[in-house]
Amino acid sequence: MRHDIKSQSISKEQVWHAYLEVRKKGKAAGVDGVTLSAYDQDRTNSLFKLWNRMASGSYFPPAVRRVRIEKQGGGNRPLGIPTVDDRIAQMVVKKHLEPLLEKQFHRNSFGYRPNRKACDAVDQCTTECWKKPWVIDLDIKGFFDNLDHDLLMKALKRHTKESWVILYIERWLKAPIEDGDSNYPPDRGIPQGGVISPLLSNLFLHYAFDLWMEKNFPGIVFERYADDIVIHCITKKQSEYLLSRIRQRLETCKLELHPNKTKIVFCKQSKFKEHDASVSFDFLGFTYKPRKMKNRKLGGIFLGYGPGISSRAAKKINRELRQMTLHKKVRYELSDLAKLLAPKLRGWIQYFGRINLHSLRWLMFRVNDRLARWARKRYKRYKESWNRARLWLKDVYRNFPNLFIHWQYGFKP
Repeated sequence: MRHDIKSQSISKEQVWHAYLEVRKKGKAAGVDGVTLSAYDQDRTNSLFKLWNRMASGSYFPPAVRRVRIEKQGGGNRPLGIPTVDDRIAQMVVKKHLEPLLEKQFHRNSFGYRPNRKACDAVDQCTTECWKKPWVIDLDIKGFFDNLDHDLLMKALKRHTKESWVILYIERWLKAPIEDGDSNYPPDRGIPQGGVISPLLSNLFLHYAFDLWMEKNFPGIVFERYADDIVIHCITKKQSEYLLSRIRQRLETCKLELHPNKTKIVFCKQSKFKEHDASVSFDFLGFTYKPRKMKNRKLGGIFLGYGPGISSRAAKKINRELRQMTLHKKVRYELSDLAKLLAPKLRGWIQYFGRINLHSLRWLMFRVNDRLARWARKRYKRYKESWNRARLWLKDVYRNFPNLFIHWQYGFKP
């Protein structure tokens, strides 16, 4: 079959702008071993070849290199790494397709969409947990590995008739996976790590879940971030019925709920009648559970329900701090450490601390401990005494209370 798609006019400008987007993100090499820096050495020639092949329909994606990254809860997650050329090609299609799909996507879908953030989903989830006592915490078993190609293409063809878009997405779905010594074509699933994968996964779940919920349960509020879904219900009976219907729906879409990770949760708080059920769930790095809170208007303490940084997210941050090996940077000045830590501290505090700053207390004190450890390594007079190193850090804080980002938020040494 001949695919002559030059008339569809994939322009050089489209390829160039896609390249600029790819440069901002992942730099890992694909199966050809070519990194972005190596690609840049012959950038003009490489981009011209890619444009020519895409515009003529002769571009075939190479194999996707599969690596496995450790999951916070144990085990590992397969991640697919395309070549630089393939990332650019996927970006060309994504930038064409995304504006068409974005207008159709559901208001309760938050993941991997322009101008929508994880904190928006967390805010909505927090508000709804105060209003409704029951939550369904959904976990789709191996979603990215089990996504059905035929159903995805059926959904795609509802939104575009562009032959080159359909052609290349079909080829990406069939692109072989290089996994160690084996190389095999997938019969289902899309690789996590591909530029086009988040958009395609949103399209699939838009039909498999979002629109189905809108049609059958229009009054039910949910938050979906990619395949991470939380649904709010008024009664336990309603949540049990809805869960059984969702399970049936996903089975028709050739997906399966994880039997151990999917659960019904009671949002236990003072204003709701007591129930014997699980009372906590995790969502986007937060653990939602009953928490003691102050009544700002009337005074006193009551049992509320809300998010705080999850133990998994806290362990991940602590691991990042260890990997920075601050105590070994003895040639740095303290101001250099402040600059080094500032982007990470700001990001952690702005995301996790915007709702529950107190839940970061333990982590921020660990940062202070690492700074004291640095002082013991740098200055001989503190080598034998943790207390003297901590007292020195307190003196620094008194003189320069805004030196470190977390000090500005009250996490003083």
